[in-house]
Amino acid sequence: MSAPGRPLVRPRRLRRTAALRDAVAEVHVHPEHLILPLFVVGGQGRDTEIASLPGVSRLSVDRLLPLAERALRAGVRSFVLFGVVDDDAKDALGTRADDEQGPVPRALRALREAFGDDAVLLTDVCLCGYTDHGHCGVLARGRPNAAELVVDNDRTLLRLAAMAVAHAAAGADVVAPSDMMDGRVAAIRGALDDAGAFEVGILSYAVKYASAFYGPFRDAAGSSPGGAAADHHDVAGGPRPPADRATYQMDGRNLREALREAALDEAEGADMLMIKPALPYLDVLARVRAATTLPLVAYQVSGEYAMLKAAARAGVLDEVGAQREALVAIRRAGADLIVTYAAIEAAEGGWLA
Repeated sequence: MSAPGRPLVRPRRLRRTAALRDAVAEVHVHPEHLILPLFVVGGQGRDTEIASLPGVSRLSVDRLLPLAERALRAGVRSFVLFGVVDDDAKDALGTRADDEQGPVPRALRALREAFGDDAVLLTDVCLCGYTDHGHCGVLARGRPNAAELVVDNDRTLLRLAAMAVAHAAAGADVVAPSDMMDGRVAAIRGALDDAGAFEVGILSYAVKYASAFYGPFRDAAGSSPGGAAADHHDVAGGPRPPADRATYQMDGRNLREALREAALDEAEGADMLMIKPALPYLDVLARVRAATTLPLVAYQVSGEYAMLKAAARAGVLDEVGAQREALVAIRRAGADLIVTYAAIEAAEGGWLA
């Protein structure tokens, strides 16, 4: 029994040294827990820095390979590919999305040839980077005389399925639909199976909120809603494309809806589930973790990454410590894997916990 006035229990005993703290740490972040996003363009010798996303560039395949090799040397083995096409290659249906000679299929073939199965190759499946209106699906007239067009859910499913099959044929391990259309996991699973791609997995962006944190990504991918189609409809006086994605991405006020979306995608055959963004929705991540046994992925999105970079540049926080804390928080809330633009920096720089 302790003397009067002395604590009986002293949790600080296990915090006394770094070795002790590491020995009893409940969560770790290792390079294999990280997924590096890659923006791939056509052509050769292209390396275009993205001003709103420090340290990230759009890369042609020949410039992509050395970066992937660097990541693999650092222990980061997983990559998610986003295709970027020039504006004159976009149209209302996003027809370049399933082009077997498009930037993503070309990158998949090159990465697979260079690294074999040492790399885990995921691909974004969404139309927003390929449509001239910047929306994630095919637009159509909704109710008569409505001022805005709507995203046609079921027509979009056909385009997403074709895109997924093209990526599978080029060497994807996992396709990741990020569009938030109803029923897209079942549609993609059916199309993959019909094509004989039984081994290709689906990482569903099951819980994707309509967030203010996506801005730098939209700069990188050229996928902001609007563009030439919106201008045309405005001039012509017809119905305009929607101004935002609130009719298909989730409302940030909703948690029970997230659990429903995750359960639906699991029932349709998803192999993994994504929560996006990460830090503003750690409570959602924790609740989905408690509701499923599937692997969970959280996306530390472009705005989260960019704000940490900006704060570090302004001298108001330590970037290494802040990024380590953010990644630990995402893992602690339940993520098995984290998509982050900081993957190589964190793995090479000793930022991980």
